[in-house]
Amino acid sequence: MATAVKQVVVVGGGFAGVNLVKELSKNEQFHVTLVDKNNYNFFPPLIYQVSAGFLEPSNISYPFRKLFRSKKNVGFRMAQFLRVEPAENKIVTSNGDVHYDYLVFATGTQSNFFGLENVMKHAVPMKTINDAIELRNYLLQVAEKATITESEEERQKLLTIVVAGGGPSGVEISGILAEMRHSVVKKDYPELREKLWRLYLVDAGEHVLGPMSTKSQNYTQKSLEKLGVKVMLKTQVKDYVDNEVLLGDGNKIATATLIWTAGVIAVELPGIPKEVVGRGRRVMVDEFNKVQGTNNIYAIGDCSLQTTDKNFPGGHPQLAQVAIQQGVNLAKNLSNSLHNREWKPFSYKDKGSMAIIGRNKAVADIGKLHFNGLFAAGIWAVIHIWSLINYRNRIKTFFNWASAYLTRDLALRFIFRPDKRVED
Repeated sequence: MATAVKQVVVVGGGFAGVNLVKELSKNEQFHVTLVDKNNYNFFPPLIYQVSAGFLEPSNISYPFRKLFRSKKNVGFRMAQFLRVEPAENKIVTSNGDVHYDYLVFATGTQSNFFGLENVMKHAVPMKTINDAIELRNYLLQVAEKATITESEEERQKLLTIVVAGGGPSGVEISGILAEMRHSVVKKDYPELREKLWRLYLVDAGEHVLGPMSTKSQNYTQKSLEKLGVKVMLKTQVKDYVDNEVLLGDGNKIATATLIWTAGVIAVELPGIPKEVVGRGRRVMVDEFNKVQGTNNIYAIGDCSLQTTDKNFPGGHPQLAQVAIQQGVNLAKNLSNSLHNREWKPFSYKDKGSMAIIGRNKAVADIGKLHFNGLFAAGIWAVIHIWSLINYRNRIKTFFNWASAYLTRDLALRFIFRPDKRVED
């Protein structure tokens, strides 16, 4: 007797969701519907390079329909998730209801402004492709304004950039902007050659790259300072008013640009019981990533909080590798359910952490080993290129990087603002 095809609905097409769908697509006893508000997958670790003009958005993005066009048991619905109705086994979206046998949330995170309303309104986040394009446009427009203003005070505000957040994103955008200040700005903006560009990296912690080794933290801070970035630790951003960043110690930094990378919070999931929503709005799950108190709803990746892994009793770090491994593990377990096989609890295999700071400057912690400098930059480049979703993206990114490395220049400094003709 043939087994009925199980309907699996996956909300979110990031690392976790895409890897789950890829695995389930190999089993025709499942029909998978991927729901995402965008029609493409993108690679968040390289968002900052899009914002700085080193990569095109298409280098790190790929459309879902093309990605899964050969998979007969995979469908896609471009829609905004609105709520889940567990009693009816359905989700409500901006483009209609979708019913499921199994529902998997892989919705990731969004920028966390910690209740700072002025920061939310006026800072520039760096979380999505849209954010990256907006930041690139904004930085170029600010530079153009700085070339023509007659007020020295206004020019200094325009030429000062504050980056809030000392994690990998904050470190990497600070490093790439510092490199651009020396190699690109002097060529493209001769009017500003003699002007002082100022870069600040502000973080409330005691070290940059908090989760990484002390060696990586010290090397990173020294490298940033050599590039001309003023690193301000144990310092909180309290507000952003009238082009002034107000700091917790009472000091102020006059700037037209506050780049916000200081924190993330899980996307809200209406319909999920409030009692299972934990720290950072992450959904509490069991060892199999099933949402506590539910029968057939799962959460994987950054939106999930799993405390059953003995090596990570406080929950897993919100990293790409966790999301990928959880997606693959859940796919195997769902397949096991069709054959009454035992499910395998999730256990994260830590493959290390790394961050790039600038040309020939990076740090990598792999197991107990620490690497920095050119060798670490090589490891970083190979892993990031290989992690891109297909060969097209890998080839385009490699050639863009090679060109930028050899010429110390880049050709993607465009301000694109297409007319908005379709409502969100």
